[in-house]
Amino acid sequence: MINALGLLKRRRFLPLFTTQFLGAFNDNLFKTAMVLFATYEIFADEAQESFFNALTAGLFILPFFLLSALAGQLADTVDKTRIIRIVKTVEILIMAVGAAGLVLARTGQVTLPLALMLLAIVGLGVHSTFFGPIKYAILPQHLGEDDVLGGTGLVEAGTYLSILLGTIVAGFVYHSTAIVAVLTLGVAVLGWATARAVPPAPRLGPPLKIDLNPFRASWKLVAGTMHIPRLFLAICAISFFWTIGSVLIIVFPPLVKNVLTADASVASLVLAVFSVGVAIGSVVINLLLKGHISARFSPASVIAMGATVLGFYAVIQGWTPAPAGRLYDIAGFLTQPIAPLVLGALLGVAIFGGMFVVPLYAFLTTTVPKDQTARTVAANNVVNAGAMTLGSIVVAALSGAGVTAQQLLLAVVAMCGVSAWIAQKLHRACD
Repeated sequence: MINALGLLKRRRFLPLFTTQFLGAFNDNLFKTAMVLFATYEIFADEAQESFFNALTAGLFILPFFLLSALAGQLADTVDKTRIIRIVKTVEILIMAVGAAGLVLARTGQVTLPLALMLLAIVGLGVHSTFFGPIKYAILPQHLGEDDVLGGTGLVEAGTYLSILLGTIVAGFVYHSTAIVAVLTLGVAVLGWATARAVPPAPRLGPPLKIDLNPFRASWKLVAGTMHIPRLFLAICAISFFWTIGSVLIIVFPPLVKNVLTADASVASLVLAVFSVGVAIGSVVINLLLKGHISARFSPASVIAMGATVLGFYAVIQGWTPAPAGRLYDIAGFLTQPIAPLVLGALLGVAIFGGMFVVPLYAFLTTTVPKDQTARTVAANNVVNAGAMTLGSIVVAALSGAGVTAQQLLLAVVAMCGVSAWIAQKLHRACD
């Protein structure tokens, strides 16, 4: 059995892992703090809260749709490490804009602070768009073939552990916007420093003629990838997964506030449980597959994910709301009789989700030539972003039409069924 944790001792892996860990932490700290601040201190209506959360998710995802093609072309044309260092420098500027919005939010203004924070969200989306293809595409270049699945699992687990940490921190400090501003700027600078230690990853194939037209480039990129049946199925399965994830992340804060009648600390706890569950699933699937890249567990994993979402929906129907005018804190929430079932169901959703998606990412980066991996991941990101943006729009529209966060969970169950069907086709085609 491959000891994936041993990769953390290697200079060809640890600096990259640390850099992506800090980036994901910072993204999530800022986004979660902003959403919690808006949910608990600006808005007082479930429909408005869901709409704002959907808007935030949509703005973060939009750059993936528009710029992934350019990001993939650049990553397969120039040294990937050089791009990482440029992206981490820009992150400092992005967080400066977000920090200004956070600080102004405490002066009583609303429009300008929210505009600056949403602008930072767009900037973080651009940052992630250019970093995203690299963090997976660089692995086959820096690691041996037998280590790619383990490395992918560690990157995925590290991402969700950083989300966990960012979520926990945001839940404690969101009300102090000055602290959030200092933390996000500090972490951005630390990420810039770790990026300096990532080993070079020069271009492997011939140079590309870069197409700067985002729509034409995206179309060519997707068309050049999706005609390959195995990649088409893998990308479709991943896209459904991230659409499911985006819907869950959008509905969790208003669901916690209005159904579980709990405060921001509990919303942070719920997101943290979800994050640690995906990290666990990422490690478990690597152990089950023993380093062999295969989709054979993906159909069962996403079916189990849908079943646990349905279980979560059933459990919260019996939840006892807090007294009128009050919200449960973490202590009050955990003393409720069915709180362990609520958290257990969420943990199951996340574990099975991690088991589903990690082998699919490893599949993307190992079934194409190494000089095409970044473009393949970028094509995946374009399709993912389109699906997630559509999901955010649908959630915003349904929320405006009066559909509750609880009812949206049933849509997630149906989407898990579609994902299982696609994953089964991929398994039959490739394994």
